[in-house]
Amino acid sequence: MTEALSIRDAEIAYGKTRVIHGINLAIEDGETFGLIGLNGAGKTTLIKTILGLHDMAAGNIDVFGHDRKTLDSRRQYAYLPERFDPPWFLTGIEFIKFSLSLYNAPFNDAELRAAAVKLALDPAALDRRVQTYSKGMRQKLGLLGTIFTGCKLLILDEPMSGLDPLARAAVKDMLLETKAQGRTIFLSSHILSDMDEICNRVGVLHLGNILYLGAPAGLRQQTGTDHLERAFLKLIGHSGSGMAAA
Repeated sequence: MTEALSIRDAEIAYGKTRVIHGINLAIEDGETFGLIGLNGAGKTTLIKTILGLHDMAAGNIDVFGHDRKTLDSRRQYAYLPERFDPPWFLTGIEFIKFSLSLYNAPFNDAELRAAAVKLALDPAALDRRVQTYSKGMRQKLGLLGTIFTGCKLLILDEPMSGLDPLARAAVKDMLLETKAQGRTIFLSSHILSDMDEICNRVGVLHLGNILYLGAPAGLRQQTGTDHLERAFLKLIGHSGSGMAAA
């Protein structure tokens, strides 16, 4: 299959401190892939490097066959950061229109409002300024802006951050719908039950190395546990010390 994201022998450092140690990942087109790790494991560092916001000491990262820093690469993906703060002076609609304009993507008001309902976001809120939004509302707006770009690859850093159980369920449903469209999703999350539910494969990143790469069920089977969270903790030996920078 076509590789949506290819990471080869990636070495990433902050100054003289190496935080990612020669990892290799190949994310297939249409796959939902979850990156798992403790705080400080290097997840956000890896995502920033994919986005071209951080340099590599060695290795290559390609997006649909194009180097990560090229315009051809950047046209292929949309990114939602964990701490998402849209411009406070824009309304929700204005933010979405601005986001879509960056990708020359069409805007459809009815489709957007219908999607907001699916995310348990009051469509009337889209006409209000973002400064009136709660953290959860901003997160939902960011997800809508990311999905509606139509990009083939979505990179989501902790997309469930700040969401209550109802909203989390709505977000998972929307991600599953996006997956069914044949689009690729690369996400990190601390909520491993969500990863277990929506990901084809997961990668466990610990102390800058990939300790496991495969289906969530495979990790549970390998560790002899019933839940992905327990499987993850058993794999890393419950170690939380000596971690690299995030």
